[in-house]
Amino acid sequence: MKNEELNAFFEKPGKWQVELNELRKIVLETGIIEELKWKQPCYTLDGTNLLIVSSFKDFAFVSFLNGSLLADTENILVKPGENSQFSRLMRFYSVDDVRKLKSTLLAYIYESIEAHKAGIKPIVVKEKVLEFPEELLEKFSVDSKFKTAFEALTPGRQRAYNIYFTGAKSSKARASRIESYTERIMNGKGFNDCICGFSKRMPNCDGSHKYL
Repeated sequence: MKNEELNAFFEKPGKWQVELNELRKIVLETGIIEELKWKQPCYTLDGTNLLIVSSFKDFAFVSFLNGSLLADTENILVKPGENSQFSRLMRFYSVDDVRKLKSTLLAYIYESIEAHKAGIKPIVVKEKVLEFPEELLEKFSVDSKFKTAFEALTPGRQRAYNIYFTGAKSSKARASRIESYTERIMNGKGFNDCICGFSKRMPNCDGSHKYL
């Protein structure tokens, strides 16, 4: 029944149906699961909602439900509303838009997948200043080059690392996570950036390492 409802969504007449069907094909290339939630196509992994494909009056879109975690190197994601903390929209105004942005869309989806697999979840940010764990502050105090490298990262990359580091339950685990990612940070890489060198969508990881 759900498959019939999904097909009905993509087959019903409408202004953006061609664009929506193109987006559907691209999203399904990543292997995530297509479901119907809130009367819209929702794409999930391990039961977690990652993104939605739908449209408003003026554009079709892909909504990344935890889009605030993405580096957004192309600077194309927008908040769906002024008070939206986590979700971000990638907007499309034509089929040509969808086709031109296919590689970017796939890169952002794979980045979202990798963040999910790593257990990174967005947190409510009450203020712009990040609160770093004691273990990271200690690392800053004994390694000025590391501190400089970390502060040179974009705010989004700093936030992703901070969420990952603070997600560990014990001080030992937090310190271990920091040490594990020290080299990556020193090289100016974000949490979801490519380090294998084979990504076709630099600096983002596009999953190429899985086929080495």
